[in-house]
Amino acid sequence: MTRRRPPARRRTSRRSRRKQQVEAQAVAYSQVTIAAIALFVAVVKWIDDHPWVLLVALVLGAAVVGGWLYQRQQRAQWEQVRARGLRYAISELDARHHREFEHAIRDLMKRDGCADAAQVGGAGDNGADVKATDPFGRRWVIQCKHRRNGLAGSPVGTPDLHVLNGTARQLHGADVVVLVTNGRFTSGCPPLAKSQKLHLVDRNLLGEWAASGRPLWELLRAVPPPRRPTALS
Repeated sequence: MTRRRPPARRRTSRRSRRKQQVEAQAVAYSQVTIAAIALFVAVVKWIDDHPWVLLVALVLGAAVVGGWLYQRQQRAQWEQVRARGLRYAISELDARHHREFEHAIRDLMKRDGCADAAQVGGAGDNGADVKATDPFGRRWVIQCKHRRNGLAGSPVGTPDLHVLNGTARQLHGADVVVLVTNGRFTSGCPPLAKSQKLHLVDRNLLGEWAASGRPLWELLRAVPPPRRPTALS
């Protein structure tokens, strides 16, 4: 009959192997730690014997950081210059895809001084295609309606205004609500917009805004007062 090894001996053997592994890992960690400390001490001693190397490294590091900061500042200044000089002919806006049209409206708001202007249109946008905060602290929510055929395209109607009116202030916190198109509006839009304090930017007004360089709030009537005083107020 075959004899079985007692279970206690197997457990003892496993514990012995684990102990050996733990001890081996501890020895390895100790050796690595000692080597790292020795290397650190050697580097410190070498730098102490050659202090000019540390000075050169500091100078080079400062030069690299300074150059990066300078390039970043130059890019920011160039972006400001480019934005201030941004102009669009209405024919350029007609030729754009509807998403590119939204990007153009965003860029015009940036040109006017809205640093945080962003294109947010897409699925589930709840009526907002562009959001921006002007230099006076007012929050703008803009819906864009691009017509490939311009004035010859279908007019923007009151249903679009109802959607925008129902979401712009409640969901997006708008102070100024705008619907902009490179086309035209139906006859029912102006009275509805006036009664609900919405702003319409049709093809003629859009062309003036895009080509003149004047901020949109100078071209619209009855814009809410500034939220905060600025150097522009």
